[in-house]
Amino acid sequence: MLSGLANPRQAAVQLMNFGLILSTAFMMWKGLSVITDSPSPIVVVLSGSMEPAFQRGDLLFLWNRNVVAETSVGEIVVYNVKGKDIPIVHRIVRKFGKGPEAKLLTKGDNNVSDDTELYASGQDYLVRKDIIGSVFAYIPFVGYVTILLSEHPWLKTVMLGLMGLVVVLQRE
Repeated sequence: MLSGLANPRQAAVQLMNFGLILSTAFMMWKGLSVITDSPSPIVVVLSGSMEPAFQRGDLLFLWNRNVVAETSVGEIVVYNVKGKDIPIVHRIVRKFGKGPEAKLLTKGDNNVSDDTELYASGQDYLVRKDIIGSVFAYIPFVGYVTILLSEHPWLKTVMLGLMGLVVVLQRE
């Protein structure tokens, strides 16, 4: 039953396989970051502010390489507020000016007012560099696991324990 612990060589192989899986996932994430020119190419919708366009738990794929066209009104973007590490998914409702210094005003489809109260202190608008990426695709509800794990921290412990148990009890 605990064959991995009885044989040190097999335990080392299992440990190396686990390391390879982690490093492959990290390389894929970084590769996506380079391809999409976004520090976070995949995000999960955390609130209902964009309903009905996106539901809580939807997995969004971002693209940040606007080579041909500028960011436009109506486009759904993801941005970070300075000093906070939570990505916000909202639609651009107004644009003032052109180019990378254009001022952008965003609003959630399900919100009553625009996002000026969400922006950092002293910031009235976003500029292009504040945007992590534009939404180009999504998968409904797949990200709900992430929300459950952050709302119920004990689930992380249970999942890690189960994964560890599977690794220890696994036979090849």
